[in-house]
Amino acid sequence: MAQYDIAILGGGPGGYVAAIRAAQKGAKTVLIEEESLGGVCLNVGCIPTKTLLRSAQAYQEVVQAARFGVVVQGEVKVDWAAVLGRKDKVVKQLTGGVAQLLKHNGVKVINGRGTVKDKHTIEVGGTAVTANNLIIATGSRPMMLPIPGLEEAAASGAVVDSTGALNLSQIPKRFIVVGGGVIGIEFAALFQALGSEVIVLEKFSILNGLDKDVQDLMRRILKREGVQIFEEADVQRFEGSTVVVKVGDEVHLFTGDAVLVSLGRIPNTEAADSLGLALEGRGIKTNERMETSVPGVYAIGDVNGKQMLAHTASAEGIVAVENILGGSAQVDYHKIPACVYSFPEIAVVGLTEEAARERGHDVQTGTFPFAANGKALAEGERDGFVKIVADRQYGEILGVHIVGPYATDLIAEAANALQLEATLSDLAQTIHPHPTLSEALMEAAHAGLGMPIHVANR
Repeated sequence: MAQYDIAILGGGPGGYVAAIRAAQKGAKTVLIEEESLGGVCLNVGCIPTKTLLRSAQAYQEVVQAARFGVVVQGEVKVDWAAVLGRKDKVVKQLTGGVAQLLKHNGVKVINGRGTVKDKHTIEVGGTAVTANNLIIATGSRPMMLPIPGLEEAAASGAVVDSTGALNLSQIPKRFIVVGGGVIGIEFAALFQALGSEVIVLEKFSILNGLDKDVQDLMRRILKREGVQIFEEADVQRFEGSTVVVKVGDEVHLFTGDAVLVSLGRIPNTEAADSLGLALEGRGIKTNERMETSVPGVYAIGDVNGKQMLAHTASAEGIVAVENILGGSAQVDYHKIPACVYSFPEIAVVGLTEEAARERGHDVQTGTFPFAANGKALAEGERDGFVKIVADRQYGEILGVHIVGPYATDLIAEAANALQLEATLSDLAQTIHPHPTLSEALMEAAHAGLGMPIHVANR
């Protein structure tokens, strides 16, 4: 007789959400976590980075207070130790909250490294934990490519990954970012706002995969703010805190007080070894039910490699539990929003204009700039836009791309529009409160219909 109905290996945003939902549905549930509850997201990812970014934003608000008619006397300084202390306090509060929620819902939590012995058995500290069903939620780790000198530079502390960048002893005077993806750009924005000289080295183009209009605008804004960006930059080797890079036919040497290597993440698939689970790319292969190649074993979150986002992991966790308990649920990955917490923020959901055309859609777009939005001007936030990608035949919204203030909050309305298969007319006819930033979505829909209100028709 199994001890539990469901055993979950990994207590990140996929694992702990799955555990709570399983317990709510009446399943006897155990959650096994080697380190701290909350996984990468709460401990060394989403939450601590956003907490640091808010401190940087507060600093810039004071530095630029004169724009709003506010006079600040004396030198404005950043107390880095206090900034890190606030970050740690927020993390502790949230991870403690997760522990309380698990306890409240009756989830058994076991702290320790779990080793999968078979589809029903996990060994933790010499003790066997058995369950009818297993959910693997072991997350991912930073990827380190075999670049000459990188391993030695990382071992000496001359180079850090994203976790190390969260705990630098001081704000670097010169901060080098190798990798211009989401994580790299967020850290570039953070330290630029705190006064560092920032250099971004990207092998392809920054924010690769996002809508071209989004990429182009963010490139211009980052450069305007002083971030040096080198694209199509091929890193040759690391010499301590010096990065040797070939850009075109020229070789450059960049030396920083801190060097962040952000080249993506790789799933932690060790749990798959003992079970012989099929892999897809670098992740554990799952079907639409989140079930692996072994019946009764499920894989959610970063470990399946589908979409490495905390909210995707949570959604997958709920889907896995629903299916284990006899339901029929699945995740529509085309309708999951993604966010970049830069300055300004970026948020997207659905298809880019390029992808929509590649799929054969007769595309129409509508764009509205925040420079024409009253609330944005009042906030002093002119940069950015809302762009809607739609199918011309019925006006169905295929994708929404936002660069601007509070983009990461505004995108939820767009995600809901895609979920409901809304059209440009649906969004244009939805009366939005004035003055708000959310009006930009309505205005972009009007523009997509060829009848913009607060910008000239083109």
